[in-house]
Amino acid sequence: MTASVKPAPQRSIAPFEIKSAALNLIAFAPKTANLAELDAALEKKLAGRSDFFGGDAAILDLTDWPSTATALDLSGLVALLRRAGLQPIAVRGGAAAILSEASNAGLVVMPDTAARDLPAEPRDPPAAAPAQQSLIIDKPVRSGQQVYARGGDLIVLALVSHGAEVIADGNVHVYAPLRGRALAGARGNSEARIFTHCMEAELLSVAGVYRSLDEPLPQSIKGRAAQVRLDGNKLVIEALKLD
Repeated sequence: MTASVKPAPQRSIAPFEIKSAALNLIAFAPKTANLAELDAALEKKLAGRSDFFGGDAAILDLTDWPSTATALDLSGLVALLRRAGLQPIAVRGGAAAILSEASNAGLVVMPDTAARDLPAEPRDPPAAAPAQQSLIIDKPVRSGQQVYARGGDLIVLALVSHGAEVIADGNVHVYAPLRGRALAGARGNSEARIFTHCMEAELLSVAGVYRSLDEPLPQSIKGRAAQVRLDGNKLVIEALKLD
């Protein structure tokens, strides 16, 4: 007698999912078309640390690139940034010709965030938005780790090591030595700030304005309590008096 085996019924499983994703990008805004000059400046800033950016995604920001400037070698610039450890994925701003070249090279062409693109101010003031919950981390953030507080503040109660990254859409608070990278206002909040009890950071950013600390900080700030804020388009690092 032969036993018959029926195949198990197959469950219908969707072949893919579409999910929202928050992506933190470094904006690289060249001020010269001279690739040798850019290469030398990057080499000086990175001080031989090829792992400084660690493959971070980057936008080529050409919003302030003058139309009368020397033509930019886009493919050469992309190759230069990749050698520096960045991964250019998009271009923002620039003339039509360079945007067409970027599109043909597989880069995303992002729209300018000009004031005319912003929604008009409502006639009636909106209702107060609910407060966002803070993310609290009470363990050290080790080298190679990344912590992101989406929609609120990030509070770290332990060491942020060299090579670690702490990111928040709001403020970043580190009640311990900050030795890695800290990025506040990750979604463009220019009022966000970074606070730490011991400033020893590698890189700081508020609302996409970056500063790598390749030069020694003044003794009034290095290793001391400090805050980082935006003043226009400039990052300001200043000591905090906690007494």
